[in-house]
Amino acid sequence: MAKTATRGRRKAPARGKTKARSSGGGLLPWAVIGIAAIGGIVAHDHWKSIQPMLARQSTPITRDTAEPRPVVRKDAPPKQVALAAPTPKVAVPLPLPLPPAAIPTPMIQPIKAVQPPASAAVSQTGTVAFGYCGQGAHINCVGDGGVFWYKGEKIVIADMASPVVDQARCDGERRVAFAAKSRLLALLNAGPFTMNAAGKAEPSGAPRVISRDGRSFGAQLINEGLARKPGAAGSAWCA
Repeated sequence: MAKTATRGRRKAPARGKTKARSSGGGLLPWAVIGIAAIGGIVAHDHWKSIQPMLARQSTPITRDTAEPRPVVRKDAPPKQVALAAPTPKVAVPLPLPLPPAAIPTPMIQPIKAVQPPASAAVSQTGTVAFGYCGQGAHINCVGDGGVFWYKGEKIVIADMASPVVDQARCDGERRVAFAAKSRLLALLNAGPFTMNAAGKAEPSGAPRVISRDGRSFGAQLINEGLARKPGAAGSAWCA
């Protein structure tokens, strides 16, 4: 019972503190209201002097809030401005010059070439003195009954064939060869004569028909029995 009474005595002061705390908490709002009322009365009395001060302080705040400044980052790369590429000039093609008008060309008739007679083109007249060919150069000389040199060119009489001294097969053929050689030398030295081509020149000689006053030297030697026609057998001189 004694312990119970002691506990009851100790709890009594705690209730008093609670009442004090509750009474103190109730006065605080009334104190704040009073201070605010007094401040309002003072501000109303001195409003003309306070208004400029409030305007100065509120102006930068409103500007800062109205216009926010961009935040510059240190690590941000500088902006690159793209340059406009120049527009290439398009070359305007010039008009091509017109070709000149074609000039009509008159038709030209081909002219036929008139060929001169073959005998007149290759005809030569000989007037030099002849001798027998020896060991030296053959210029104007007689080699045998059907061959001679005229100005260094070997001439073969085309319309006859006579025996050759160095190729004779018998004494009769050799005598005819000497006689034909001597007769040809005499005909050539008798005066001017004419040489007409009878074929293309070959290493064996240039074939020619030798004549004087229209008479062939080959035909004269054949008629005198000192030559024969080309292609005829020559065994008659060794009969």
